[in-house]
Amino acid sequence: QVQLVESGGGSVQAGGSLRLSCAASGRTFSAYGMGWFRQAPGKEREFVASISASGGLIDYTDSVKGRFTISRDNAMNTVYLQMNSLSSEDTAVYYCAAAAMRLGVPRLPNAVNYWGQGTQVTVSS
Repeated sequence: QVQLVESGGGSVQAGGSLRLSCAASGRTFSAYGMGWFRQAPGKEREFVASISASGGLIDYTDSVKGRFTISRDNAMNTVYLQMNSLSSEDTAVYYCAAAAMRLGVPRLPNAVNYWGQGTQVTVSS
């Protein structure tokens, strides 16, 4: 069982930055692929970023490449999402995700094993 708790969301002006954190419980954090998804109002939950258990394999959706950075600290059981150059299109609830896959989380939400409760990110133009 893995419990995930996100923090760091909030409101920011377009062009600004936010850093999301996701603290995980459990002793096997380092065995899980971790990632972030987001869901905007009226839209389906979509993949944002993934990081492998070791941190050596990273994947991003095209719309955030060059702006977002995912990282993890296995000693702290925490995964991060640094978000720069934010735009109104990034406004969504962001969810931390864990998958029992060392290579990372799948891009399909229904393949994720554990979810956090979500944190709101609002970008105003």
